[in-house]
Amino acid sequence: MDKISFIALWDLYRGLLTPTQQEITDLYFNLDLSLSEIAEQKGVSRQAVSECLKTCKKQLEEYEEKLGFRRTVSELCLNYSLLSSYAGKWAEDFKTAHPEFAKEASGLAEILAKDYSAEARNALSEAGKVDITYNAAVKQGLKVD
Repeated sequence: MDKISFIALWDLYRGLLTPTQQEITDLYFNLDLSLSEIAEQKGVSRQAVSECLKTCKKQLEEYEEKLGFRRTVSELCLNYSLLSSYAGKWAEDFKTAHPEFAKEASGLAEILAKDYSAEARNALSEAGKVDITYNAAVKQGLKVD
């Protein structure tokens, strides 16, 4: 698994790792510390750090295989992008073919071009976030090491 793939999975599933695994993977992938630097900082062997990273990579791949969040998020993003593009193109074509509805077609184009991320964050905050943590995983019977 390359570093970018690992970080994408880590962003989604890090809450399922133990606190020690989270710390070691964060030090290695996000802070770019070497195995030796992490081992020295944690007071463990370089081999222990290496094994921890190997185990974490395997676990994250297994979580994605079973849960498929990364694939689902990617598909949703692509679907949204395609829908926005096609609907925007349709609105422009409709405006050209029916100038009498230019105002309405322009309104649709504005709706499609708007960034809804702040509204989505607010809606998620109000509804309560999904808790994907180590403790929640254990409660759900997921195998976590």
